Amino acid sequence: MFRNLNEANRQRWLAKTLNALPEGLRILDAGAGELKNKVYCKHLNYVSQDFCQYSGGGKEGLSPEKWDTSKIDIVSDIANIPEPDASFDAILCSEVLEHVPEPTKALDEFQRLLKPGGILILTAPFNSLVHMAPYHYCTGFSKYGSVRSFV
Repeated sequence: MFRNLNEANRQRWLAKTLNALPEGLRILDAGAGELKNKVYCKHLNYVSQDFCQYSGGGKEGLSPEKWDTSKIDIVSDIANIPEPDASFDAILCSEVLEHVPEPTKALDEFQRLLKPGGILILTAPFNSLVHMAPYHYCTGFSKYGSVRSFV
């Protein structure tokens, strides 16, 4: 049986990090997908966002058969979220940027949406296989930029 230790470690870290946030903060889960991290945000004012275009069954790479985004609060482009400036205390974006054609635009949007002193909780793969095709634009990120872009 295959066990993804990286994902298990990341989920432990996210649980610890999100549970440590003060109760009542307004948090945006950007690119929330199937709301996997909502369970760690019960003490927060949780708002989910996703573009809701992927439904599963991708023909390339690692792709789930089904993908349910029916419970997303805000359906929008991650680089243009219809919320006022400085409207979130925290933003969570976990394993999403590889699915965004221009990740820096998403980061600019997070800066706009975060209150002064707000918290950005961000994870992105250093290296990954193609997954959720055709919405997979790079294989990962390093401190030097994306590892490889698919254009």
